[in-house]
Amino acid sequence: MPTETPKTIFVTGGAGYIGSHTVLELLQESYSVIVLDNLSNSSPESLSRICALLQKPITFYQGSLSKSQLLDKIFTTHKVWAVIHFAALKSAPESVEKPLDYWGVNVGGTMGLLEAMRRHGVGRLVFSSTAAVYGTPVDPTSLIPETHQTVPMNPYGRSKLAVEHLIRDLCTTTPSFGAVILRYFNPVGAHKSGKIGEDPKGQPGNLVPFVLEVVSGKRKRIDITGTDWETRDGSGVRDFIHVVDLAKGHVASLERADFLASSSSSTTTTSSPTTSPIPNYEIYNMGSGLGTSVLEIIKTMSAVTSRPIDHVAAPRRAGDVAQVVADPARANKILGWRAEMTVKDMCEDAWRFKEANPEGYTSVWEGDSSGVLGVDGRLERF
Repeated sequence: MPTETPKTIFVTGGAGYIGSHTVLELLQESYSVIVLDNLSNSSPESLSRICALLQKPITFYQGSLSKSQLLDKIFTTHKVWAVIHFAALKSAPESVEKPLDYWGVNVGGTMGLLEAMRRHGVGRLVFSSTAAVYGTPVDPTSLIPETHQTVPMNPYGRSKLAVEHLIRDLCTTTPSFGAVILRYFNPVGAHKSGKIGEDPKGQPGNLVPFVLEVVSGKRKRIDITGTDWETRDGSGVRDFIHVVDLAKGHVASLERADFLASSSSSTTTTSSPTTSPIPNYEIYNMGSGLGTSVLEIIKTMSAVTSRPIDHVAAPRRAGDVAQVVADPARANKILGWRAEMTVKDMCEDAWRFKEANPEGYTSVWEGDSSGVLGVDGRLERF
């Protein structure tokens, strides 16, 4: 019997931390993958390693979502079945300093992508959003549902929420378009192979990379911003999710986006976007539903690495809260997805990548890197 042609997924920002892990999961599920990334905060070495690890090719384009001709070329050359959209600037502190950059890249880039999808009749989208759209929890002792108010505290969160509104409006007017929005909390960890992981350029923007810099000797200590919260140990509590679990959540969302695109009607509504009543538009939290404190992360990482991690108390940061934990029940029920890996798994896997790659991804590719990455991980340029 003839072999079914693999469905092709176009992944924007696919060379980055979460994007690369999702690409790996897509290939393992027998999808064909095309990646677009401008490499401003990522390395194509992640994709090269995936190809060598799985013995499967990836088509890679180096470029930006602002280049409409490049998007047209991709959609014309390849029969794209669905899009997973990661490409964005993602540092909340940096967004305060450079708000126009964040609105231009995150919102403007998505507008260009959606216009290209509409031009070429591609109607399935999974969008990488963030729990930052919620802002300060109304009740910091409760799990945050998707219906929670959205009052983001910085330009990063506001730009992501604006993109959600863009996608919602497109779904409202285009019944054949199906979109799944994933709001995720605190991704950590790495693939168990130790081949791909988190490799932030510049100063890390979240906890675990800071902790690993102390473990590796690059940093002397970590400052715990706030040790007097009303939590079990005084440090802030967050919902940490293994990046592999998160990647699997994106893959699980593809079939849901297909269902929404194929079964929706032209019904419109003026209800709040957080309630997601539009037949072809849904929002899901990506989290474990379990809170882990900063001190618990440090303690677990110290146990995993068998190394002490020096830390000191520091003042609270403006806008910080005691606890932010997801209610993932909707994703568990409808997507059939749940976070399965533990905090210990996250620390072990993150350390495995860091120990094997103390300087992160080290190869440098000269010039335009667009081409096909073969099963040996080598790039054959177009």
